[in-house]
Amino acid sequence: MKSPLFLAAVFAASLGAAPITLQQAVDQSLTRYPSIKVSLEQVSAAAAGVQLARTSFLPRADFLSQVNRATRNNVFGLLMPQSTLPSISGPPLADNSMTSVWGTALGLLVAWEPFDFGLRKANVATAEVARKRAEAGVERTKFEVSFAAADAFLTILAAQQMVEIAKASVVRGKSMETVVGALVKAELRPGADLERTLAEIALAETQVIQAEQAVAVGKAALAQLLGVNPSEIAPEVGKLLSMPVGLEVAGGVSEHPAAREQRVAIEEAKSRQAALDRLWYPKFLVQGATYARGTGAFANGTTGGAASGLGPNISNWGLGFIMTFPLLENPSLRAKRDVEAYKERGEEARLSLMVRELEGQMEKSKAMLDGAQKAARQAPVQLRAAKAVEQQATARYKAGLATIIEVAEAQRLLSQSEVENSIARLSVWRALLAVAGSKGDLAEFLEKAR
Repeated sequence: MKSPLFLAAVFAASLGAAPITLQQAVDQSLTRYPSIKVSLEQVSAAAAGVQLARTSFLPRADFLSQVNRATRNNVFGLLMPQSTLPSISGPPLADNSMTSVWGTALGLLVAWEPFDFGLRKANVATAEVARKRAEAGVERTKFEVSFAAADAFLTILAAQQMVEIAKASVVRGKSMETVVGALVKAELRPGADLERTLAEIALAETQVIQAEQAVAVGKAALAQLLGVNPSEIAPEVGKLLSMPVGLEVAGGVSEHPAAREQRVAIEEAKSRQAALDRLWYPKFLVQGATYARGTGAFANGTTGGAASGLGPNISNWGLGFIMTFPLLENPSLRAKRDVEAYKERGEEARLSLMVRELEGQMEKSKAMLDGAQKAARQAPVQLRAAKAVEQQATARYKAGLATIIEVAEAQRLLSQSEVENSIARLSVWRALLAVAGSKGDLAEFLEKAR
């Protein structure tokens, strides 16, 4: 019987595809799958957010330049703060004239906050944690993509084994058809035996079609991860049809990428609370201004020439120290802090749930691994027995001591035993992959598969 490596090579050559190893499949998925690029861009955005938060330490400078043509009428009286009516400087005049004049203004205001009770530092820390969470999200996404690629790779190999076994069943059935046909022709067996044999062949051919369909589906899934055409995928068997060495399971689920990301989410909620704690403090600003104005209107009610006021002719400068305090903001800030505290507790509960689910997956994976090992040790024994049963049933049928039903059942048992023997070791690898998936680290699994 030809080796699985040879069969895989023939299968790949028939499609004109270059063989790809499990490690190569995982590596290519990490470089080509779009979701990883999306996560990386999120990290870049979070890093830019850190830089944005740090700019709050810098002074602010605003420059103003203005030219206008307007009337000069002014009145006494209070005007509440608003953003609709333009302001006018100068004394009120006795008459209400619609004569307009030019007005100009140039100014520069520099403001700097010398101390802020740690608010800006807290905002930078919050932005840093957001960046860390984005990076943790990248690691989680990479792990999920690499796990999906490895799982699809093993699925294809298992389906390819099913194809070869189903084809072998077809060959056995056709060999039996020749024997049964000769006996029926010699009127030593009823014609129903030949019909039953043809039905078994048709069933085996259907299984070939179904197995080939499974191969195509598996390749489509892996091709999506690798960004290639399914016809270009030819998985290389490597060590994956032999028993892996060293099946001891060590380590827990605490370092799973999803758990690490969730811990950073808790840290992010805490950092937002720390920033809110520093908002109900006085705000101090050092300000310096220099400005110049020009106008075509004079205090005695007269106006200058046509171009009067087009250039600034009166200048001023000033320095100031300003303090503001959000007196009534405390209830609102306290409510916002409560919101963040609830979010923190929610993230902690989510982490607890996540760890429990991962631990449950780990126990299931260990049970799968234990069962797969036992089945892999038993599969060759079952296969040898099934071959013996099939040979004996065929010989008894030729001797007229058994029915075609016994032969069909023996061949089915042999086909099933071949399937279980062929994929038994792949099942061990799949269980190892499940264990690695629960731990959140494929490095050891990929090292064993090299």
